[in-house]
Amino acid sequence: MRRIFVWRWLFFLIGMMIMSLGISMTIKGNRLGIGPWDVLHVGLYRNLGLSIGSWSIITGFIIIVSTAIVLRQWPRLGTWLNMFLIGLFIDLFNWLLPDFASLTGQAVIFSIGVIVTAYGVGVYVSPNVGAGPRDSLMLILVDKLGVSVKVVRTSIEVIVAIIGWVLGGPVGVGTVLIALLIGQIVHYALPQCRKLLVKIAGEEDEDVLFRR
Repeated sequence: MRRIFVWRWLFFLIGMMIMSLGISMTIKGNRLGIGPWDVLHVGLYRNLGLSIGSWSIITGFIIIVSTAIVLRQWPRLGTWLNMFLIGLFIDLFNWLLPDFASLTGQAVIFSIGVIVTAYGVGVYVSPNVGAGPRDSLMLILVDKLGVSVKVVRTSIEVIVAIIGWVLGGPVGVGTVLIALLIGQIVHYALPQCRKLLVKIAGEEDEDVLFRR
């Protein structure tokens, strides 16, 4: 059981690193546009300072507190770690990755970043340790409004992207591509990551491995 516990948390942490790397890669290709939430974070960064990762943490904190009030339930540890670590990792990778001056270079790093982000999501979600702040918000709205995940997710991302664009965040064809492609790639990445976790952890009973 201890082995399962270790592998679940290892997947969770590694997945967040991979996802953050992918996000930073898309930010380095921002001439094509970036993800809706990152448009907001970049817009806040350009207007108010701090860093892109810091704004990811701040907006995540606001969402966590808001959802906790609505649900009257304290978020799981994984949700708090998601909020802090992704912001820190984004700033780290933004510092480590080089800038790309040419459109071709930005297109390449952006395209790879979309795939890396999606597989990062698959790795970090697969152990079922805790949903991120933004995913929690989406699930609450789905429950309260009685509409589909697709409608809620799209509506949130459109609103966030518009606010970010007004603040000066980079919106472009890449923003649309991320909104359309990430979910599709995660659809295939998540079961692959779950199978890998089952194989590495050596636990054939998935109900035991992925229980809360």
